[in-house]
Amino acid sequence: MRVEIDRPACAGHGQCSATAPEVYELDDDGFVLPVEAVPPGTEDDAHAGAAACPEQAIRIVG
Repeated sequence: MRVEIDRPACAGHGQCSATAPEVYELDDDGFVLPVEAVPPGTEDDAHAGAAACPEQAIRIVG
């Protein structure tokens, strides 16, 4: 499973991190950081965090 983030589309709402903090981290300005790897057992959380993004800036691949 890979997480692709469209950084220009991210508006800094932080809903991904609020929904799945073990998968999505935010920078100091509140924008999502690239996800290097989805921790084992958090695949459903990764999907939920992506779905929570109002800008649809997160895509799960694989």
